[in-house]
Amino acid sequence: MATEFSLPVSTSKPFTLKRIGAWIFTCLAALLCFWLFVLPVIVVALSSVASHWSGTILPDGFSMRWFERLGSSDFDALTTSLEVGFGVAVLGTVLGLWLALALEGRDHRGVGAWVDTIAMMPNGVPSVVLGLAVLIAYHKKPLDISGSAAIVVLVQLALVLPFCYRCAAAALRPELTILREAAASLGAPPSMVLSRVVLPQLVPAIRASLALGFALSLGELGATLTVYPPGFATVPIVVVGQVNRGYYLPASALSLILLAVSLAALLLIAAKVPRRRIA
Repeated sequence: MATEFSLPVSTSKPFTLKRIGAWIFTCLAALLCFWLFVLPVIVVALSSVASHWSGTILPDGFSMRWFERLGSSDFDALTTSLEVGFGVAVLGTVLGLWLALALEGRDHRGVGAWVDTIAMMPNGVPSVVLGLAVLIAYHKKPLDISGSAAIVVLVQLALVLPFCYRCAAAALRPELTILREAAASLGAPPSMVLSRVVLPQLVPAIRASLALGFALSLGELGATLTVYPPGFATVPIVVVGQVNRGYYLPASALSLILLAVSLAALLLIAAKVPRRRIA
């Protein structure tokens, strides 16, 4: 009678080397992200409270004098940045949503393809070139807006619209189309279908569009520098002017305030609104 032999089963975790390699790769990726994104923010934060910083790892001393020296012009620039940012985010979200709904279901080989290409075209154009084009197009009558803040809103809207449009277009899933058709078949008018079916399903996309448009507007500089009228200033314009004059520490203080305010606004946009329960 033949005797069967079975090999002992190892209880140790398999692929130990592979797991160690994955752990090392994760640590390197985290270190790279920290070096590229987190460390510069830490440096700006330290610079804003440094009394003097030159040739040392840490500042020679800490002081709040750079925040105390911020004047009314700096806070006016901060207010302008926030107003333009919110305006561009809202306009970009509304236009992007309207454009996505208008192009939904269209054949992307005809007019829909042309409209989609035109909507995404600002992504392929350098911001300075786009700013120059807008400035040349709208600096004479009958559409002379070169002396007002409207030209800044217009050029930033052109840069932000492709991102807002893609946020809305990506959220238009086939299931949403089925819900719309079902509501329409039950006799719901188009306005009710839009307000009761479409928009509630697009709330995450609308929030993402608002947040992305607001963040992009706050940090936009190239096109804004090209078109901004005299007496108009946003925080990036003021910071660049201070850096060009060698005032790095005051620029860091104003930049940190903009960062804190923008983060608070983005958290407010992303905050979940509790749904009302129907009694």
